[in-house]
Amino acid sequence: MRYLLFLFIGCYIKLFPQNEIVDLNYFFSHQEIVFDDSIPTPESIIGHEVGEWHITHDKLIQYMRVLAKSSDRITIENRGFTYEDRPLILLTITSSENHQNIDQIKKDHKEISNGNEFDDFNNSPLIIYQGFSIHGNEPSGSNASLLLAYYLAASKSNFIDNLLKNTIILLDPSFNPDGLQRFAYWANTNRSINLNPDPNEREYSEVWPGGRTNHYWFDMNRDWLPVQLPESKARIKSYNEWLPNILTDHHEMGSNATFFFQPGIPSRTHPLTPQLNQELTKKIAEFHVKEFNKIGSLYYSEESFDDFYYGKGSTFPDINGGVGILFEQASSRGHIQETANGILTFPFTIKNQLTAAISTLKAGLNLKEDLLKYQYNFYKNAREESSKLRNKAIIFGDNKDRARTMHLAEILNRHEIEFYHLKQDIKHKGIFYKKNNSFIVPKKQKKSRLINAMFESRTKFKDSLFYDVSAWTLPLAFNLDYDMNFDISNAGKIANSKTLNEKIGGVSKKTNYAYLMEWHEYYTPNILNEILDNDMIAKVALKRFKIDGKVFDYGTILIPVFNKEIEGTYEFLDKLAKENSVVIHGVDTGIAEGIDLGSNNFRKINKQKIALLVGDGISSYDAGEIWHLLDTRYNIKVTKLDVRNLPNIEIDKYSTIILPNSQGLNDNNSSKIKKWIENGGALIAYKNSLKWVKKTGLAKYNFKENNRTAKNINFEEKRSYFGAQAIGGAIFKAKTDRTHPINFGYKNNSISLFRNSTIFLEAEKNSYDNPIIYSDKPLLSGYISKENLDSLKSTVPLKINKVNKGKIISITDNTNFRAFWYGTNKLLINAIFFNAQF
Repeated sequence: MRYLLFLFIGCYIKLFPQNEIVDLNYFFSHQEIVFDDSIPTPESIIGHEVGEWHITHDKLIQYMRVLAKSSDRITIENRGFTYEDRPLILLTITSSENHQNIDQIKKDHKEISNGNEFDDFNNSPLIIYQGFSIHGNEPSGSNASLLLAYYLAASKSNFIDNLLKNTIILLDPSFNPDGLQRFAYWANTNRSINLNPDPNEREYSEVWPGGRTNHYWFDMNRDWLPVQLPESKARIKSYNEWLPNILTDHHEMGSNATFFFQPGIPSRTHPLTPQLNQELTKKIAEFHVKEFNKIGSLYYSEESFDDFYYGKGSTFPDINGGVGILFEQASSRGHIQETANGILTFPFTIKNQLTAAISTLKAGLNLKEDLLKYQYNFYKNAREESSKLRNKAIIFGDNKDRARTMHLAEILNRHEIEFYHLKQDIKHKGIFYKKNNSFIVPKKQKKSRLINAMFESRTKFKDSLFYDVSAWTLPLAFNLDYDMNFDISNAGKIANSKTLNEKIGGVSKKTNYAYLMEWHEYYTPNILNEILDNDMIAKVALKRFKIDGKVFDYGTILIPVFNKEIEGTYEFLDKLAKENSVVIHGVDTGIAEGIDLGSNNFRKINKQKIALLVGDGISSYDAGEIWHLLDTRYNIKVTKLDVRNLPNIEIDKYSTIILPNSQGLNDNNSSKIKKWIENGGALIAYKNSLKWVKKTGLAKYNFKENNRTAKNINFEEKRSYFGAQAIGGAIFKAKTDRTHPINFGYKNNSISLFRNSTIFLEAEKNSYDNPIIYSDKPLLSGYISKENLDSLKSTVPLKINKVNKGKIISITDNTNFRAFWYGTNKLLINAIFFNAQF
């Protein structure tokens, strides 16, 4: 048995030599603890003290697995894998007695939320989910998880016995394994024997894209609600299995800060979050105050951050009957760094995270009944509220695009929301909903509040400042038809994973003449890309036509059979159609009403060779979204060109180059890209890259300027004033010219666009040069200042400029936002495949 009596060592500035290696005495300095000798310490397994090196994900997993084998308090499970095939583990920590009855405990806890009468809160364990380092380059959390797991496995005290008897602790040591590994490699390979705190040291300046994000450069702390990434899917599945009462999300912030814990700024809490949630958060904060006072660590609360967007880890529980808590620790960004508060060491950041994790457990134990009652009443009240709408439902769908509809339905399914297939085809408020392409969501159900959070449109707010987006209305993100007031009597069979995965598609008949594929379905680009990769001819229809009694829309793809083996062509296309749930029509004649199949209004589509510019000065988020879209959804090969290497790369072989949101290119690269465009290349430029396009003279834009003057704004209000002029993320309506190839595949005359920039492009004089134009009342959901709204009206989000033989497609908005903005993905795809027709 290991006895450790620790002395108080509480100061922000490290009180030992900079190169001295710390041990367990340092991390547990404020309490007397007896540890079980049979439980291995982190150092005994990973080969170094915690904080001496940055833990790599493989060593983190190694220790957790050994710990689980060594302690009857811990079980470990692997819930899946990241894009880089790293395991997504979860530790369940509780008493050995609870482990023997864990399935029943889980079932009983879920019953608290299921609407049955319940009052045995005293004998019900509290569920606490503790998660670390969702941003990989904020590693103090994952490093602290080693100590927390050891503490819970090895500590011997009445407190620990009581804690483990009364709680189930779900310990997620690394929310972001790929990012953690990337950053650990950087910090460790740049570590010196003599640690150097100079902020200019290379160790503290990661190379692009940094370790914050996952493999495809997504910020995963925005994916709790849309659930698009494998890490999120595993995490949300665990969350819904347990419905935690508390979830903690351990982060880092700027090096010159101290330590933050919630509540955040009160006025920036989402209106759907109950006031009692914030009161409980404040009660929990009292325990953080007590523990941080003990170790003498500086902290603050209620002065920054918010609880508005439900896609963050600290906010998602608030709409699910739990309490989410954000921790932000000043980051050493390596092993040691000079800051405004003195020398900040990596072990100190770890100690603070450990302290917050333990204070959370103490709070949970003391507030157990309050938290369980809160969860019970949250769902009870939600049911009572929704019972007034027992006959009402939400309908959503797209009669031309089953896939987009299914992908929104998948989000509902991942969140265990009850919804149904449509009983039969129906016309509702002038919109046709197909049985196989539509779903109905009853408003009366357990997760009615979460449904509201997903589907509501909100344009009025208590505060004008947002830490993240102010709108995420899912049917608008998917550009689906929907109505919030539909009759539940039209519901058919209940939807589930099996019915959602049913494939509906194929070739209508075998032919020796031609095949036609309308462009509406989300995955038609998959098929077109395969056709072109196999050197088959494909053409796009610039006009509508009718053949065999069916009307084919703008953008229909024609695949002639001539000079091909008939049976092989049919089997190839039928396989692709079934895999992608797309219907391809076989036709035996070229005669049609409207344009015939041999008409010049069918234009050949050339095989594309696509490059994506990445590297310094380019938004890794935006670049990652494009890479992810092309690679994982459309199976389109894209070459990532680092701008550092661009001078030495022969770019003539690329037909399309995509420049994501960026600061632009240097003079040498600008000249090279300009020449490439003049010789026939197509450049797709996003957001701030347009400023570079204009500056270099590649295209002429008229940016609409917002000339505002601050009046009656004092110095203290200055920051808020300018913050209110930002568009953090809102949804706007634009009118579309469906005859233009950029809009092929869309069936409606309007589109919902996500915007988080203040770049306003004035429309061209000729209407045919404005294929997409914001309406005169564009705001659909979210916050925008009156000044910016006035500037946005009747501007355009897209321009096409010809430059000699080539062209520039300029887009002011993000068409691929966070992988869940399915509704505008096809704008980018059309710009790639159809730019020759612009």
